[in-house]
Amino acid sequence: MNQSVDLELTGMTCAACAVRIEKVLNRAPGVTAEVNFATETAHVEFDAARTAPEDLIGIVRRAGYDAAPARDAFAAPDDVAREAQARYRHDLAVFALAALCTTPLVLQMVWMLATGRHDNAIAPWLQFVLAAPVQFIAGARFYRGAWNALRNGTANMDVLVALGTTVAFVLSLAVWLVPLEGQHVYFEASAVIITLVLLGKLLEGRAKARTASAIRDLLHLAPPQVHRWDGERYHTVPLAELKRGERFLVRAGEAVPVDGRVLSGTSAVNESMLTGESLPVAKSPGGHVFAGTVNDDGPLECEAIAVGQATLLAGIVRQVAAAQGSKAPVQRQVDKVAGVFVPAVLAIAVATLVVNGLLLSDWTEALLRATAVLVIACPCALGLATPTALMVGVGEGARAGILVKNAEALEHARRLTTVVVDKTGTLTAGAPTIDSIHPLMRHTESEVLMLAASLEQGATHPLAKAIREAAATRDLLLVPVQNVRQHPGRGVVGENGGQRLALGSPAFLADQGAAFDTTFLATIQSGGATTVGLAEHDAVIGWIALADTLRPDAAGAVRALRDQGVSVVMLTGDHAATAERVAKAVGVDRWQAETTPRDKRERVLEMQRAGEAVGMVGDGVNDAPALAQADVSFAMGAGSGSALSAADITILRDDLRAVPAAISLSRATIAKIRQNLFFAFVYNVLGIPLAAAGLLSPVVAGAAMALSSVSVVTNALLLKRWRPPRGTERLPPGAGVPDPGTRSRHHLPEESR
Repeated sequence: MNQSVDLELTGMTCAACAVRIEKVLNRAPGVTAEVNFATETAHVEFDAARTAPEDLIGIVRRAGYDAAPARDAFAAPDDVAREAQARYRHDLAVFALAALCTTPLVLQMVWMLATGRHDNAIAPWLQFVLAAPVQFIAGARFYRGAWNALRNGTANMDVLVALGTTVAFVLSLAVWLVPLEGQHVYFEASAVIITLVLLGKLLEGRAKARTASAIRDLLHLAPPQVHRWDGERYHTVPLAELKRGERFLVRAGEAVPVDGRVLSGTSAVNESMLTGESLPVAKSPGGHVFAGTVNDDGPLECEAIAVGQATLLAGIVRQVAAAQGSKAPVQRQVDKVAGVFVPAVLAIAVATLVVNGLLLSDWTEALLRATAVLVIACPCALGLATPTALMVGVGEGARAGILVKNAEALEHARRLTTVVVDKTGTLTAGAPTIDSIHPLMRHTESEVLMLAASLEQGATHPLAKAIREAAATRDLLLVPVQNVRQHPGRGVVGENGGQRLALGSPAFLADQGAAFDTTFLATIQSGGATTVGLAEHDAVIGWIALADTLRPDAAGAVRALRDQGVSVVMLTGDHAATAERVAKAVGVDRWQAETTPRDKRERVLEMQRAGEAVGMVGDGVNDAPALAQADVSFAMGAGSGSALSAADITILRDDLRAVPAAISLSRATIAKIRQNLFFAFVYNVLGIPLAAAGLLSPVVAGAAMALSSVSVVTNALLLKRWRPPRGTERLPPGAGVPDPGTRSRHHLPEESR
């Protein structure tokens, strides 16, 4: 049986380490692993009958690294933060030691450059005393990492740094102790290189922590305490003590602790931290509140319906973490390069030593050039280029209420040329009402409505709900219907007292053998209303016209997609007159009416065969085939933790304009990844030849290497400036996450019948 586990990794220093761990894990029987250097995690899927989680940890340790089961950051965010702070303080202390010892050596270098003198201002023995702690105490991490890599038959950044600085240090010892006349000591070079690399790692760690700030911000949205009802009054208790079904109080200005249903009180709740919706959402008895949102006005008494890991906030945190830890397709190519990068650099360094030694007849200079090659070439920038940009992009999306399932979905979204939408619930409000009833063959309006509502008793789509609500308003008594069979997107059939009943679209009724007057039907449909018919045996006994309103954001969303160069196609099961009216109103040029779920999938497939990259907006039974076929699937207004994985991209706010915003985010993130990869490759392509030619000293090479990783991460952080495109950032009044009690949050409605 296949299972999965996430591991926290320690000991990685560059992308080559991540590639090494991934390789050794994937060699185990039944194991598929992906290692993320930026997040220092591994997602492993394994056959439990052949491999145990303990075996996976052992494999990582034998490779020279360490691993432990990943902790749930949502359960203990403070513990995770404290450990990160402790690691940072330790690294800062090590850097401080290195900087303290290196400063006099740097001042000597400055003095020599300023005066033009080449004699040492600091005696060689004192330089040794200053450089040795840097080399063997502050630099111990590089020796440990290099030893672990070499004993496992691989090489990483630690090998390059340890080898390069050791060469400079040992050469300086030889010049001082042998002594070698006419040669200089290079203690300052080895010390400065290690200090600069440590500084780079320190800054890189700070920047990487900032890239994960989205999760950290989400983790702190829920308050640590809750006002729980004990039967007599409210007591403030730790959040973990609140159980499902218990009553709690949210005062004005406080954050909601868990997902709940409002029992009493009215207020407006700010849900922007979950949905990106700036306007507060009105709450009253029967409405729903969500963990992490803020109660702006009056107090609300609520019943807990989801606590702990079952809340929407917890589900969002898990999905954001999973997406940030996933691997984009472009990263797989980078990993191949990183896997051979260090051995290639070692070969280049040896060639640099030999060629320069033979050409210059100065083996000391040749050795320094080889050292510069070793120091400047580091795969860290390559390893960080993709995951850091991905982490920031996914995090910014979460802040805007756009949840990305994985890196692959984010990369594919930028390529979309066509977005397919259904009509009901996507371009229209999805809450139709009865416009008119047209009884036939001596039946009354009430009889037609009663039989239709009886057939729809078990259905969940919006047309069924509208019919049932109209019957309830008229106090009609429903009759039992047997042998009910649903035909998603088309209609329903059943039997009542031996009478065969069918309710659905005109095309569906025709397929069922029911006869009707097409001229009269065309008159009803001419107004653009959605029309369903009720047939008894082989004749239609009445028509029901239902009207739906356009979503206020639909036209703006279509316009924004067009501005991005994305074509919009509407596929609907409704009749042509209604489809044409909606398409014209929102600006859709391509549309097709009376499509079945299978038809929708076929249309998507046809577009893909024509070279179009297709995104599909929708959810529910009748959209499932098309969603599965599309290159990227979007689900809107999905507000339960269980629904978060239903689509490639989940739009938490109930606003279609978030779809072009998601595409904009995808394009911005992939553009940043490309920039990072360009900088990382160009840095090495230019730096290595310059170092081999003697145009970069080992000290300058060390500074450049440290700067490369920091610059890549800093460039990724510029994604925090991303904003939704113009026309998609503001939402209409009343938008936001709808209450489950008033409209399904799990699925968009099924298409019209």
